[in-house]
Amino acid sequence: MSLDNDWCYKIASEKGNDELAKTRVMQENLANPLRVLVLYGSNREKSYSRLLSFEVARLLHYLGCDVRVYDPRGLPLRDDPSISTSTHPKVNELLDCIAWSQAQFWCSPEQHGNMTGIMKTMIDHIPLSSQAIRPTQGKVLAIAQVSGGSQSFNALNSMRILGRWMRMFTIPNQASLPKAYTQFTAEGRLTNSSNRSRLVDVVEELVKISCILQDHQAILGDRFSERKESYKN
Repeated sequence: MSLDNDWCYKIASEKGNDELAKTRVMQENLANPLRVLVLYGSNREKSYSRLLSFEVARLLHYLGCDVRVYDPRGLPLRDDPSISTSTHPKVNELLDCIAWSQAQFWCSPEQHGNMTGIMKTMIDHIPLSSQAIRPTQGKVLAIAQVSGGSQSFNALNSMRILGRWMRMFTIPNQASLPKAYTQFTAEGRLTNSSNRSRLVDVVEELVKISCILQDHQAILGDRFSERKESYKN
C-alpha cells in the first residue's frame, strides 16, 4: 500500500483539506520532534492491541512525531527470583524507552474485566523515581483498549488510575474498540468507522496537549515537598 492511499497519511475532508494540519504545525513548532512511546499489552501472534498500536504509531508519524513501539515479548515478571531483572535486556530496553519518551500511548486488551497481566507487568517495571529522576512525572498519556465483545471501559479505567499514580497527565479522551476482530482488514488495517475517528481524536489530543506542556516540563516537575526537604538539608 502506498502512502498516498494510506488513511493515516491522507485524512481529508470532501474538499480535500488536511484535517490534521493544525496539529502537525503545533508539533513542527517544537524545537525537536515530540518523542512518543507506544505500549501494548499482548504477546499473541494475532494481537489486535498490537495492530491498533501500529495504527497509532502511523498517525503519530504522520503528525511529525518521533515514535517507538515497545514489543513486550520476553519481558519477565517484576522481581522474578529466577533471573536478574535489573540487568535483563528487555527491562533495560523498556526503561530506556520510558526515559526517552516525552509522551506515551497505552493500549491493552480487556481480559477478565481488566487490563492484561502483560500491560501491568510493563508498568510495574517503571519506577516512580530513579536516581533523583522521575521518569514519568509530567509526561502526557493517552489510553485505549480493545475488547472481544461489546464495548467496555474497565481496562481504560484501570490504566487511568495507573497513569495518575505514575504522576502523568492522562488526557480526558480515550478510545475503546469493541469486537476488535471485526474492526480490521485482512491486511491488519483499521476499517473506516466512528471507532477509527475516535482514535484519531485521541491521538490528536495527545499531541496537542503534549505540545502545550513541553515548555513547562521543568515547572511541572518542581515539587514543593521536595524543595522543603532540601531546605532542611
